[in-house]
Amino acid sequence: MPNYIDEFRNSKATKVLVEKIQKYDGSQLKIMEVCGTHTMAISRFGIRNILPDNIKLISGPGCPVCVTPSYYINSALELSENKDVIILTFGDMMRIPKDGISLLHKKAEGADIRIIYSPLDSIKIAKDNTKKNIVLLSVGFETTTPIIALTIDKAKEENLKNLYVLTSNKTIPEALKVIASDKEIGIDAFLYPGHVSTIIGTSMYKDLLEDFDVPGVIAGFEPLDILSGIDLIVENFKNGRKIFANNYSRVVKDDGNKIAIDMMYKIFEPCDDVWRGIGNIAMSGLTIREGYSEFDAKIKFNLKIELTDEPKGCLCGEILKGKKLPNECTLYGKKCTPQNPVGSCMVSSEGTCAAYYKYEGV
Repeated sequence: MPNYIDEFRNSKATKVLVEKIQKYDGSQLKIMEVCGTHTMAISRFGIRNILPDNIKLISGPGCPVCVTPSYYINSALELSENKDVIILTFGDMMRIPKDGISLLHKKAEGADIRIIYSPLDSIKIAKDNTKKNIVLLSVGFETTTPIIALTIDKAKEENLKNLYVLTSNKTIPEALKVIASDKEIGIDAFLYPGHVSTIIGTSMYKDLLEDFDVPGVIAGFEPLDILSGIDLIVENFKNGRKIFANNYSRVVKDDGNKIAIDMMYKIFEPCDDVWRGIGNIAMSGLTIREGYSEFDAKIKFNLKIELTDEPKGCLCGEILKGKKLPNECTLYGKKCTPQNPVGSCMVSSEGTCAAYYKYEGV
């Protein structure tokens, strides 16, 4: 079996790449890593700190919890107060605050909120609690949405009448188009997400290059993955070329995962959606199709969509767009810490502020 870890942490190969990248003496390059896992890996391995001053890595909106709008959190908190409801969620949703209150607080007050590790767990929980309404909180990009779709498909197949899904699922391509076209951000290149790309394939990145003249490289998450992706971008800029490359071909295939995509669009259809900090992006969200609407928590509980402002002083919106760094926020490391997060970027383990705080300090 091939070793997909150690060979991509080879210290000699890493040193060669670092020395090569540090010799870059051209104009400033601003490279955005889109994926939250990339943000965490870049901080964990200290990659940002070994780059020359004229290569700047900035983080994009690739953390699904971070871009979940405040109205979704309001709805989840509202549902948690319903004694006939059991909330199911992944752990990182528990601590997102709204006016200082989170699902963690609601659980401490007695709400039935359960952390799950697979959306499919909700099928058994619904069968075991037929007198309760089970609400699965669904947040994520193309990586996690297919398993949510499969859960809904199985719920319909088994004729479950007490399972509902509160969705805030999004797709990456439309958000990247918004960022690529924003001259204020001024992205020179993207480091594209490995996980999402395993599902959607490579064609949309080629379109980004053609339509917006912004190159990029799909990369994995080990040091050599990331450094070789950066090196490929730098080398082509030096030679006056703008390219797209799949530097993670051991995992990402051109066509992606057709089975996962088909399941996702069997249950969901595109819709306009709000990205926290960015705003409404046309056709960037996923809503449950009419044929499966009996599982839509928004319909079942008549939930209202009311946009609210970010906490006063919080710069998560600007950080998610790559316009600000965490340490430029006056709350960072003071009022806003992993133990007491104010903004969503400090909550998730993939959030930019959480990554900076854990590995790069205050």
